[in-house]
Amino acid sequence: MHEPLPPIPRLAALLADPARARIVWMLIDGTTRPAGELAYAAAISAQSASGHLAKLVEGGLLESEAQGRHRYFRIAGPEVAAMLESMASVGVARIRSPRPTLPPATPVRFLYARTCYGHLAGEMAVNVLASMLKARWLTVRGRDYDATARGERELAALGVDVAATRHSRRVFARACVDLMQRRPHLGGALGDALLDVYVGRGWIYRSRRSRAVEITAKGNEGFRRTFDL
Repeated sequence: MHEPLPPIPRLAALLADPARARIVWMLIDGTTRPAGELAYAAAISAQSASGHLAKLVEGGLLESEAQGRHRYFRIAGPEVAAMLESMASVGVARIRSPRPTLPPATPVRFLYARTCYGHLAGEMAVNVLASMLKARWLTVRGRDYDATARGERELAALGVDVAATRHSRRVFARACVDLMQRRPHLGGALGDALLDVYVGRGWIYRSRRSRAVEITAKGNEGFRRTFDL
């Protein structure tokens, strides 16, 4: 008897339709948009969009809310957005497809700093990793990284429990290609631990509704002092 599968076939079927794929990609930046705008972006009728949107909500990829006479839609959660961005990254890196175009009016702060699963992504995250490599906190091992003796001291000084991070069930530190920057930011258990540190120190403010994060004044100073950014 086969073990139960994750709902990969169902999710793949939802995203296999080009109109539905265009709709969810329009919402990748964390914005909330009305059904009419999504129908226009997908080049389909309002009636057709209504059916597609109902399937995406039922499938757990989108959430909706009514505001007056209109209904607005958004990505159901950060894990859904991260899945979509990861799929797009695989397409660019492995299938050699062109880099996808972001939706119009994508907030600048989304490009600058956002979450990707449990770690930091965007221009800030790419620059942090580059700084860590330049300062020899990390060494490269294929797609993965390892911390040097100096790196372990500096990470511990920041508040990262390096030993616990190493013993995580996940890979310690891995390159995660940033879809927008086309350069890697830091993923893995260490990437998650660093995001927790940034939030705990008040460097970053996270929103419940969006993957975009705000770098605080304290954070700007902390990133400048720690990573020479």
